[in-house]
Amino acid sequence: MKHAISWFEIPTQDLDRAQRCYETIFEFQMIPMEFPGFKMRLFPIDDPMESIGGALVQTEPGFYNPSQTHGPLIYLNGNPDVQLFLDRVEAAGGTVSVPKTKISDEHGYMGIFIDSEGNRIALHCI
Repeated sequence: MKHAISWFEIPTQDLDRAQRCYETIFEFQMIPMEFPGFKMRLFPIDDPMESIGGALVQTEPGFYNPSQTHGPLIYLNGNPDVQLFLDRVEAAGGTVSVPKTKISDEHGYMGIFIDSEGNRIALHCI
């Protein structure tokens, strides 16, 4: 097993708003994918066979529930500096809940924000 994670989905209530939020914070373009009753905005990746992929997802009410306190905490790549991303969170419609924090010399830095949909999302950089 090369990676423990192969895919992740971040729930949304308003997919367009969430897409603007993440595109603003990370300064990239998400890739739309839609199926009947199921809409996604994929995070861009270089090589699908070598990278971990994920998406913002909107589907029928109750299937996914955004949460600031429940469920897993996803750490997204915050390299080269978590602060670069945290500085864009408020303009993107989110709030910073844990500022840039040093984990250790060996493990780098982390920070946590609440996205436009109410999800708790972490950033990590070494």
